[in-house]
Amino acid sequence: MSTQTTIYAAGPDNGEPVGLNDTQTNPISPDGVAVPGTIYTVPARNGRAVRLNAGQVIRIINTHGTQVCDTWAFKADDLSEFMSMEHARAWIDRIIPKVGDALVTNRRRPIMTLVTDTSPGVHDTLMAACDAYRYQTLGVKDYHDNCADNMRMAMRAIGLRAREVPQPFNVWMNIPVAADGSVQWLAPVSRAGDFIELRAEMDCVVVMSACPQDIIPINDNHPVEVEFLLLPGA
Repeated sequence: MSTQTTIYAAGPDNGEPVGLNDTQTNPISPDGVAVPGTIYTVPARNGRAVRLNAGQVIRIINTHGTQVCDTWAFKADDLSEFMSMEHARAWIDRIIPKVGDALVTNRRRPIMTLVTDTSPGVHDTLMAACDAYRYQTLGVKDYHDNCADNMRMAMRAIGLRAREVPQPFNVWMNIPVAADGSVQWLAPVSRAGDFIELRAEMDCVVVMSACPQDIIPINDNHPVEVEFLLLPGA
């Protein structure tokens, strides 16, 4: 699936990956249910999906400090409702959420709340997930692992399918916006072991992609793994 013709082939919606990696065959469990307190790995260049009940808290850990983690949340019983960055920005009146901020869905209901952030708080809510088309514009001729496909495959691995790839919450992605409206693509400013915690405000499916970007420096040009766990006791 590495030719331009295949990558640009039209489909019935935006739910099918255009390439494959181990994401599709290595879920954390067949149904995406995690054992609270157990640390799971999202391998470099791959994605994982996990189910959360309302009230549960997920901790996402920047193991090495240099890795961006594209993060999505879908309402568990209706995947057409999902965490929406454009709606969240209007809800919180800023482009980067802070501790205490709710992240809302495309129906303007809180689905996650940012409850902890040990990092400097530099994240991104502006940029679409990298995809095969993005890598073509960067000069890549063959298929390249990408966050959009990782999301699709992580969902498929636990028996789900979303019809679209929403713009993710790009945790630790450093995209400063200048006064003239221009942006830069910079390496994360987080440190090894920094983490965020998100509380589910409704039953949901959280999908994470350890971003495979290795051409521009958003992962310090070296994609690595991230880790996550559900906090016990919620």
